[in-house]
Amino acid sequence: MAETGAEQESRRQALVARLWRNRWLLAAGIVAVLAVYFLAGASIYVLVPALALLAAAAMLPADAERQSADAAAAIEAGGLQRLSGEYLAAAVADPLIIFDHSAAMVHANAAAFAAFGGLAPGMSLALKFRAPEMQALLDGILSGKVAADAVDYTEKLPVERTYRVSASTVGHATGLYVLVFKDQSETRRIDRMRADFIANASHELRTPLASIAGFIETLRGPARNDPAARDQFLQIMQNQTGRMARLIDDLLSLSRLEMKPYLKPGTEVDLRQTIDSVIDSLGPLAAENGLVIDREFASGWLVVPGDRDELFQVFENLLENACKYGQSGGHVTVSIVAAEDAQQPGFDVTIRDYGPGIAEEHIPRITERFYRVDVENSRTQKGTGLGLSIVKHILTRHNARLSIKSEVGKGAAFTVHLPAR
Repeated sequence: MAETGAEQESRRQALVARLWRNRWLLAAGIVAVLAVYFLAGASIYVLVPALALLAAAAMLPADAERQSADAAAAIEAGGLQRLSGEYLAAAVADPLIIFDHSAAMVHANAAAFAAFGGLAPGMSLALKFRAPEMQALLDGILSGKVAADAVDYTEKLPVERTYRVSASTVGHATGLYVLVFKDQSETRRIDRMRADFIANASHELRTPLASIAGFIETLRGPARNDPAARDQFLQIMQNQTGRMARLIDDLLSLSRLEMKPYLKPGTEVDLRQTIDSVIDSLGPLAAENGLVIDREFASGWLVVPGDRDELFQVFENLLENACKYGQSGGHVTVSIVAAEDAQQPGFDVTIRDYGPGIAEEHIPRITERFYRVDVENSRTQKGTGLGLSIVKHILTRHNARLSIKSEVGKGAAFTVHLPAR
């Protein structure tokens, strides 16, 4: 292939530049050859080839230049394409699949194999992803109607995952296309949780508001001149406003906990003293429900890192629930023992009641917001449905965890596992 004028000029400038960089070496070589010629009486047939070799050596590129030229040649030969197709795909954290004009897979990164499995070069993506939205996406990109497009796709098995799938061409000259799967599952889960939370909070507030509105209407109408009914309705309205106040307080407490970062252990909390204070504060509630609270504390120094007020709230919520829902058992046991896990030393605080217990199907969801095992009983006991959710958030901040064991008819045991310093 004939060189253009620009290429010839570029080559000439490169030769001149090499000669200029090697001018001193070339000059020294010429002097050495001439000295041999005149002093040693060498033949003219030796002199001319020696000078020619020196000039040629001066025009040869250096090692660095040769490596750069080799790299450029490798890129021109397809090295960049191989880099883009394999190494760059491997560097992408999201599942990525490269396919050809027939929708056959050419390459997939490790994330794609982990997410979908069963992938192999040559596999038809139209058969692998049978959802209508994926078929439309592949048809649109392969037909050339669009250069890039995106759809939402849900993978049902082995677990449900939602992806935002983007398709685009890798370049018309290559004849290749790429699919990138952006996992949206966590975002969708948070959106659903937020929507459910708003719906539940609105429902919890709407019920007492409707009751208060109804009683106000009755007091202004039929019960206007009925002192007994007026006192009864005012008492109910006070109870309903108290319920709304408790709900708002728990919502604010939960919101503050979610905004706080992970708690770095800075202060120490004496578990014995803290739990004794909780038991003393709930003594009137236990006596009102006919309960006796038993203490079973290990001896020694029962200290953990954390925030005393927050841990007080944890044990207060758990013990209050035991007093409210386990009152039929007659007593509640609060115990503190050293953790049996040698890899993570700490203390296990267990609050056990001997009431009706919790059915097994409710235990995995019992710490969800507004989840109640018995809605009517919870409202009768002035519960908001947020207490255990607050407990879970506080324990997460303390790098602790909550375990629940229960059997219907035999009570329930809530154990807080707190790491020691």
